Amino acid sequence: MSTPSAIDSDDYGRTIDMAAFGHALTRRRAEIEAETGEPFTVPRNEGTRRTASKRALLAEIDQLAAAKGIRW
Repeated sequence: MSTPSAIDSDDYGRTIDMAAFGHALTRRRAEIEAETGEPFTVPRNEGTRRTASKRALLAEIDQLAAAKGIRW
């Protein structure tokens, strides 16, 4: 038995109301914090498995952003 893909789902192509989605995420975050008694934190991507080309691309973006006086 295979796992159904998103394309097989009845929800495929359905428009998502982003405001409602944001409210649902906020509610779920509050539920998790109430259950655990701790603040909900999302782990950051440390970038330890990036390819050389990805590191080079990010370094170039950093340089271009720094030249404009911004930190992206």
